[in-house]
Parts: sequence; structure tokens; C-alpha cells
Amino acid sequence: MAKTALITGGTGFIGEKLCRVLHKNGYHLTVLSRQPPEVVKTLCGPVTPLSSFTELAGHQGFNAVFNLAGEGIADKRWSTSRKRAIRDSRVALTEQLVNSIESWSSPPDVLVSGSAVGYYGDQGSHQVTERTTPHDEFTHQLCRDWEQQATSLSNQGVRVCVSRTGLVIGPAGGFLERMVLPFRLGLGGRLGSGQQFMPWVHRNDVVNAMLWMAEDTRATGAYNVVSPAPVTNAEFTRTLGQLLSRPTFMATPAVALKIALSEMSRLLLTGQKAYPERLLESGFTFEFTELEPALRNALRL
Repeated sequence: MAKTALITGGTGFIGEKLCRVLHKNGYHLTVLSRQPPEVVKTLCGPVTPLSSFTELAGHQGFNAVFNLAGEGIADKRWSTSRKRAIRDSRVALTEQLVNSIESWSSPPDVLVSGSAVGYYGDQGSHQVTERTTPHDEFTHQLCRDWEQQATSLSNQGVRVCVSRTGLVIGPAGGFLERMVLPFRLGLGGRLGSGQQFMPWVHRNDVVNAMLWMAEDTRATGAYNVVSPAPVTNAEFTRTLGQLLSRPTFMATPAVALKIALSEMSRLLLTGQKAYPERLLESGFTFEFTELEPALRNALRL
């Protein structure tokens, strides 16, 4: 019998790729999305699109659920209303998902739920593993509450895995897409001191890690889904500039970012030297462990 999966956020940068990989691995997919059904099918392939949780009430259930929905955290300046929208699109939606699952005739074997290394808050230059004590700030509070909603399903006997994902790079999307144009114009440069760490990860590795979480019954709890080789913002800037054959002298002062973005500037000026300790201990193999080949693939160079 074919495996079945429900995906929230299936039309996003990670979700779109995940849909195609799951389909190749024999899954029959249902995608919950606000996008029109024809858009969902164009982006995700042969899936069953749904537009609301009401369509799932009393459902017979799925083998796996992947919860990836969420407003882009860096898409707009953090006003009070924007922070509420970011929170609701993760925490409140996950609560709705859990409530829906509890109405199904059969619970899923596994829930793989999104989170981010922002869970740890600013960690300076200290190595960050899944055991690191978080720094209390907005991103930590957001991810903490998001994860708590997901892990509540473990009380129903569902195996729950949480993907604390880093900065995802890949072709045609993600945060790299915003960076490339100014760099191509010769306007790229470090942000602030450039010493803040950027816990990057290639999209292929994110998707493969999520598939592993779903299919390996030993997997449970939170995993840092990041490359084993994080770099500083200055190193990332230099590597990207070299690959594009462009100078990277146009540094942006920290004070300018703080004035322009207020609290949101912390996304750019702080970071985590995150390390995928639990994934590596499990034997998971990364496709991209070094930044340059990952960027070459993402930029199709």
C-alpha cells in the first residue's frame, strides 16, 4: 500500500522540493495551502490540494505529516501586527493542525514539524548544539511556542521530530535570492562587523533530513538542520563575491541596519554557530558540507 502524507506549507521554498522528493519516494500527497489548487499542483506536482482544516475533519489519517507553514520572518519590518502574523502563521496554525489530527480516525505515525535555529537566539561565537541553553528573545519565544504545539502530539503516541533549520540556500529562492542582485551590481558587503555566524544549509539536505526523520523510527525530538561547517557573515560575503566575480567592499554599518529595521536588525547582526550534532550522531550524510559547492549549485554556476 502506498504511503500517504499531509504537508502544510507545501508551496514554499522547502515544501515545493519536499513534495517532489516524497512523490519520487512513493508517497501520495495532500497539500494544505491558501494558494489556488492549480497553483498548488503546478508547484508541487500530482497532489490533492486542500484549502482549510475543515476539509480534514474526521479524516482517516495519513502515515506522515510535515508541518512547514509560516509567514516569511524577514519579508517585512517587524511591526506589532507583523510579529503577530508571524506568530499566528506558526504557533496558531500548528495548534489547529494538532486539533485536526486529534479528530482523525487514525493518528499519523510521525509529525515532522518546522522550527529554526532562531530557537537559540543570539549565541555569539559559541558552538550551538541541540543541548545549548537558548537566549531569550523574540525568535526563541516564537520557536519555543511553535515547537511546544507540535510536541504536544507525543501525548497521543505520535512520534514527533522538529527541524531547527538554518539559512536555506538553493536554486531560485530562499534568502540567497535577495542577496544576489546587489552582489551582481557590485554593491555586496558584510553586515555590521561581519563576525556573526550564518548557519547555512542547502535545501537538498533539509529535504533529505526531513525524509529521514519521517522514515527512521529511531528519530525523535529536535534536530539542528544546518551544515556542519557554519561560516561568518564576512566569510559568506567573500565567498559569494568571489563566485560572482564582484567586489564586496560595500559594508553596511550596524547602526544603519538598526535604524532601518529596529528589532528585526537582529536577524542580520546576530547569529548562531549551529552544529548538527544529533543528525551526525544518527549517521545522516550531508550532500553539501562546504559553502562554495553549495553556492555553486544554488547559483547554477
